[in-house]
Amino acid sequence: MSVHIYNSLTRKKEEFKPINPPQVKIYVCGPTVYDEAHIGHMRSAYIFDVIRRYLTTQGFEVKFVRNVTDVDDKIIDRARRDFPGEDLNQAVSKVSRNYLAAYQKDMQELAIMPPDAEPKASEYIGEMVKFIEGLVKKGAAYQAGGDVYFDIVKAKGYGKLSNQSLERMEIGARVLPHENKHNPLDFALWKRAKENEPSWDSPFGRGRPGWHIECSVMSSDILGDEFDIHGGGLDLIFPHHENEIAQSEAAGRKFARYWLHHGLLTINGQKMSKSLGNFVTVGDFLAKYKNADLLKLFFLSTHYAHPVDYTEEKIEEAKKGYERFLILFQKLDRKFGSRDFTRLPDGSWGNINRFKEEFEKAMDDDFNTPEALGVLFTIVNECNKILDNEQDDRRFMLQYAMKTIFELAGILGLSFKDIPGEKSDTWVTVAITQRELLRQEKKYKEADEIRKMLEEKGVILEDTQDGKTTWRRKL
Repeated sequence: MSVHIYNSLTRKKEEFKPINPPQVKIYVCGPTVYDEAHIGHMRSAYIFDVIRRYLTTQGFEVKFVRNVTDVDDKIIDRARRDFPGEDLNQAVSKVSRNYLAAYQKDMQELAIMPPDAEPKASEYIGEMVKFIEGLVKKGAAYQAGGDVYFDIVKAKGYGKLSNQSLERMEIGARVLPHENKHNPLDFALWKRAKENEPSWDSPFGRGRPGWHIECSVMSSDILGDEFDIHGGGLDLIFPHHENEIAQSEAAGRKFARYWLHHGLLTINGQKMSKSLGNFVTVGDFLAKYKNADLLKLFFLSTHYAHPVDYTEEKIEEAKKGYERFLILFQKLDRKFGSRDFTRLPDGSWGNINRFKEEFEKAMDDDFNTPEALGVLFTIVNECNKILDNEQDDRRFMLQYAMKTIFELAGILGLSFKDIPGEKSDTWVTVAITQRELLRQEKKYKEADEIRKMLEEKGVILEDTQDGKTTWRRKL
């Protein structure tokens, strides 16, 4: 069965047909680094991590790009607050650098794979200037008082992503006193410099780029003028993604073929806000629950396209689900001791292969993680039934079932890594699965780091000629 994706642009579910299979090129809007990332940001990062992992297991060669906005009004405001009296350019650099490092640390804490490219807006100023120059020459943009605006009237089909008419949008639009727009919906491609703020030279005068232009420039530079998937939150559809399409198509580029948007996260029914005291960071979550898999199970229980409301009750539900896995692991440890899945004999082993097919069927249907997660729990139930029977071959059946759980859980980014090592070898299997995924993506350096980590813990890996990996403990 082929993968089907709900395309926000066409507003329907479509068969996923990459431009140049087996290559798949994905661009996702990343963080604006002016504050700590909250769990809503982590939901976005995790969703696309799961999508990336699944497409990789289906034989696609995924190139994944996530940008970093390190030039922005919010960063400048934060720099003024945090470093009063310091040179503003240096303060802005400190803020963006510190919060990017914090964001990347959060990714590591959640075992979210790093992107293949993570371009920063500040590194692409020259390319943005050239892009804007091209739009001005084509008559799609104009200069006004040191600013450069995109002329929305020149955009064909503007509003097609957000499903709004130009006339309807114009009614609610407004022009700020300092703006010199021809149309209220025209948006800034280049902003004239303000005193002491970070700025760069350009043919339009000294200034800095607008927000929307960076994604069009960076995506096309790294992935080409047309790529497969563009992702982000529902809140980015308008105006950010709508404007990306307008300026890219005006420049003669086809841009993204499929648009994926995830629902937003609330806390106890309210929008997350520090002023409301409901701002939850990854650090906050891990300090309280000690287990990143609980947050992932919470995310997996709702389809990515739907909104999700974070409550302590739902995390408790995720904890109960996690305990179902732990109880099964403990039963197997008591019954059979440590498990080595590398020497399993061939066999169909009951319904396990059928469960793998059901898992893929769920993921092929617009990455339906609630159903896919349900398959894992069904396998847990099956294992408990097998344990209650006195079949001669049940050891191999259970080992095959557990191997399947680890494989499918790895696709969902679940690690089960908090199982005590002296009681279970699950963590070794998970590490090997992660290493195999990295090797499939030709990320040999990262894969070798996992090998070294295992060696430090007394586990030796051996790669066989048929492409499998076995392991043993140091004597």
